[in-house]
Amino acid sequence: MSSTTAVVPSRWERFKNSDFLYYFRKDKVAMFSFAVFLVFALSAILAPVVAPTNPYDLSTIDIMDSELPPSWMEEGDSRFLLGTDDQGRDIFSTILYGSRLSLTIGLLAVGLQLFLGVIIGLSAGYYGGRVDSFLMRFADVQLSFSTMMVAIIVSAIFRTALGAEMFAQYAVVMLVVIIGIAEWPQYARTVRASVLAEKKKEYVEAARVMGFKAPRIMFSHILPNCLSPILVISTVQVANAIMSEAALSFLGLGLPVDQPSLGSLISIGFNYIFSGSWWITAFPGLVLVTLVLVINLLGDWLRDVFNPKIYKG
Repeated sequence: MSSTTAVVPSRWERFKNSDFLYYFRKDKVAMFSFAVFLVFALSAILAPVVAPTNPYDLSTIDIMDSELPPSWMEEGDSRFLLGTDDQGRDIFSTILYGSRLSLTIGLLAVGLQLFLGVIIGLSAGYYGGRVDSFLMRFADVQLSFSTMMVAIIVSAIFRTALGAEMFAQYAVVMLVVIIGIAEWPQYARTVRASVLAEKKKEYVEAARVMGFKAPRIMFSHILPNCLSPILVISTVQVANAIMSEAALSFLGLGLPVDQPSLGSLISIGFNYIFSGSWWITAFPGLVLVTLVLVINLLGDWLRDVFNPKIYKG
């Protein structure tokens, strides 16, 4: 007698054979966008290794090197590939370090939005009634204002309460909190809509009959079935958070000058663009636009993949 044992495929094997990877390989735009984003992310993470100079180290900066054009232009210096800014910092190095700051703020802000939005959306959708009405009216009030307006108001309140020096010292944390507070309603409404559809299904009723408490049903049973829209909105929100940080820094309400994010670099260079030093703002602006574009393209692709009605392969 011969006995056959079923071989259970590993997670990696299941992933390799998944529809998700199949559609990803078929979509050249998604593959290119992911490759570009990966280059940005790795360059930002490895900035201390890749960057020719450290823009935070004042001993490596010479004010006599300020406003030098890119190396391929006349009067350019071979040490500075993309030129220098008004303080003599290497633009290429500041872009690498600035990308790291912008991505860090974007990812952490989205994490805070996700935390607030998921809890509020789950509670509103599951409990319904007055809880739902109160939470959603609160979200509607915030959504009636633009994200930028909410961020500017909250930023101004923090700066007034803490003072300019304290705000600058904890600028990264403050921006994460500001952008997180400004954007959570997007998650809350999306999660609530998914919960309203899921909580009427049999598996939720079965969990109630078995005596499971509401928090366990919400987080262990309902939430895993709402992950697809959450993943899609998270991708787009990372791009929005990076843009919000850039806008706040450009308006002088974000990171200080000595912490070069992409937004603060664009803000610094804007003051010199009419004097001919266009590279100070042009290259950080190009990086910001490209980064946001590839993240949005990935978000659009994810939305299509998770919605078979509109995905055409």
